[in-house]
Amino acid sequence: MITLPPDYRPTDEEEFMNPLHVEYFRQRLLKWRAELLKEADGTLASLSEGGIHEADITDRASVETDRALELRTRDRARKLIAKIGQALLRIESGTYGFCEETGEPIGLKRLEARPIATLSIEAQERHERMEKVHRDD
Repeated sequence: MITLPPDYRPTDEEEFMNPLHVEYFRQRLLKWRAELLKEADGTLASLSEGGIHEADITDRASVETDRALELRTRDRARKLIAKIGQALLRIESGTYGFCEETGEPIGLKRLEARPIATLSIEAQERHERMEKVHRDD
């Protein structure tokens, strides 16, 4: 088990995805997943409080809108939790931090911004260009 120094941040001076980098991102992903699960529990609790009791139609519509938004947010969180799980599996297999397409390092800045990234910026941009081309058909 690796213990990270307090306030540790990965740097480009270190070997990419050395044990400290891996542990740093593993802990970040676990913390992020725990936060999402905690929020999800709160959402489920508020949604399970029963039906809508507001007599006023405007209040009722407002409650319905809030619930729909909560459900969409919950669905996004569920998908994010799944992606975090996949990232944790990549950590276990030793492939985390490397582009699924090119095998090149994804880069620390990109991983800091999006720890679930599976593609390098170049590969991601290529994908987005391809999607745009096919979407315009």
